[in-house]
Amino acid sequence: MQFEQYVAALKQVKKLEPEQERQLWQSYKSEGSREARRLLIESYQPLVFKQALPYRSLQNIMDVVQEGTIGLIEAVESYEPQRGVAFSLFAVHRIRGRMLNFLQKEGRVDVACMDARPADGGMTIKENLMDMSPSVTEQAESNELACRLRQAMARLPDRERAVLEGMYMQSEEAGDVAAGLQVSKSHIYRLQKNGIRRVRGMLSRFMQNW
Repeated sequence: MQFEQYVAALKQVKKLEPEQERQLWQSYKSEGSREARRLLIESYQPLVFKQALPYRSLQNIMDVVQEGTIGLIEAVESYEPQRGVAFSLFAVHRIRGRMLNFLQKEGRVDVACMDARPADGGMTIKENLMDMSPSVTEQAESNELACRLRQAMARLPDRERAVLEGMYMQSEEAGDVAAGLQVSKSHIYRLQKNGIRRVRGMLSRFMQNW
């Protein structure tokens, strides 16, 4: 399948209503329904597409999509609805992680998220890290820093990671992230601030020894 065919197929995917999705999770997690599992994977395929968009010019874009789909399947299988985290926020980490691992093996390390600006117009991660050293702008454009950033993000507490990924990598509004995590908007900004602080701390020694 070509990328254009994949995009055309996605247009046929219908978004699940909240109650319909709740019932599907119930059927899959409690009763082991394979049909519910299939429908959940199918309905969230647009999430894979959104993550693949930055790489659409690559010749192996469908390989990237395939890796993202594997990440989506893993997320569906390991997701625990009772934890109260929106599946989209939970799954993005797996999907993007699969894609980035594949691209790293292929010699294509993503640094796009460094320049991604949150939907509310706040600072990018690069701008948030700019006080770490005089030459941070050049360093932020390097593959090594992008790799270190991903490693640092993976070590964050679940909610802080979900907030940073939602606001920076997905360009989600703070209000939407708050709704997904079922917390207040002000709490989202606290999680964002704490996450940035932790990332700075984890990267500080690396930046000093660059």
